[in-house]
Amino acid sequence: MVRAFLALELSGEIRGRLEVAQEALHSCFARMTFVEPANIHITVKFLGDVDERLLPRIMEAVRAIPFTPFLVEVGSVTVNNPKRPFTVWCTISDVGKGEQLLQLIENALAPLGFSRETRRFTPHATLARIKDPDPSLFGVLKTLDGKSYGDCRISGIKLKKSTLMPRGPVYEDLMEVTW
Repeated sequence: MVRAFLALELSGEIRGRLEVAQEALHSCFARMTFVEPANIHITVKFLGDVDERLLPRIMEAVRAIPFTPFLVEVGSVTVNNPKRPFTVWCTISDVGKGEQLLQLIENALAPLGFSRETRRFTPHATLARIKDPDPSLFGVLKTLDGKSYGDCRISGIKLKKSTLMPRGPVYEDLMEVTW
């Protein structure tokens, strides 16, 4: 079994800017695990544990999806839910392109037995997972409020393998489709 997901990659320049935001987050007292800057991405669909024998069919289905490059703007750093925060993420504006892509992926993978996502797609890139929240987190988020981290062109999608390790997940690209 392989733990897998489909992701869109942000540019190295944007990941570098987000690393600066992560450094600011280190100043609060919330206990968090940070995503390695090189691993910051937009998850389009989490596939979960997949039988390795199914991977070629997944790859074939994703390669057949017609799509064109699009621009994303990386906006504010915030939390998923201010009342019960468990993720620090940055917002992504993509004029609905991520949602369109997800629907095409859902249609392509449903015949392979993958369940359709029931929640609305909210494009974001996770910066940290909150293990123990602290009010000081919101003070740091306030200093980051209103900042933009730039835009970049998304010109493909990757099928990634995620291996969970004590120090955090290790990602491996299994396939890349360029549009």
